[in-house]
Amino acid sequence: MKIGAQLYTCFRRTQTLEDFDAALKKVSDIGYRAVQVSGTCPYEAEWLRDELLKYDLTCALTHVEPEDLIADTEKVVRDHELFGCRHIGIGGMPNEMRGTLEGYNEFKKVFLPLAVKMRDLGAKLLYHNHWFEFDKLEGKDVVERILEDFPEDSIDFTLDLGWAAFAGKDVTEVIRMLKGRLSRIHLKDIADMPADGSIETIAYLRPIFEGKLDYDAYINELSKVGCEYMLVEQDYCYDEDEFECLKRSYENVTKRFPNVK
Repeated sequence: MKIGAQLYTCFRRTQTLEDFDAALKKVSDIGYRAVQVSGTCPYEAEWLRDELLKYDLTCALTHVEPEDLIADTEKVVRDHELFGCRHIGIGGMPNEMRGTLEGYNEFKKVFLPLAVKMRDLGAKLLYHNHWFEFDKLEGKDVVERILEDFPEDSIDFTLDLGWAAFAGKDVTEVIRMLKGRLSRIHLKDIADMPADGSIETIAYLRPIFEGKLDYDAYINELSKVGCEYMLVEQDYCYDEDEFECLKRSYENVTKRFPNVK
């Protein structure tokens, strides 16, 4: 398996092309050889291709806006081909489709044919979860429903291990359940909230192995199910430097798992 940086971690530092370039250099200097492109400023596919080459990086995954993917699927896939990425993700259920079985059925109506079309174009759709995808909708949650309704060769899950744990799931069991559909996943660690009340977000996010989640068990399980890329995503770094957090995650994981690069 390989470790990569989910650039959403440093999205505040990628809002101009100049800053985006600097961010790619910084993650490359840390040692990452792969990134997920998400939350950045707009860019041309040729620009990203050249940037990745300059810093010896691979784009393992992107997140794109669902409406862009729906409006011109062929263009999105074609642009990704230019910078060598066939895994194209969405960040979650569109807001208007969340929380009800009717909403999920609308999601399936739109995204099932889209996923099949992407497969036929040589790409693959990936679905990223938060915690609410594990809420039951008349007996089954969204993850279970996608697993049943979408052909295996048309969709993978960018399983966010942190949000799965936050939802109260047995993360190793979820990994086993999604075997064969986890080519790219998100690493996210969570700690107990500081007692002084200084953190007000829904969960206190930390570099990997600096929270309370059992990442030894998670990574060992991921090695058995066909995972190719583990992408570090720390949505909030609070008053810490985002690249320092990415560096600590990289070092913490690779020291404990020397075969992960």
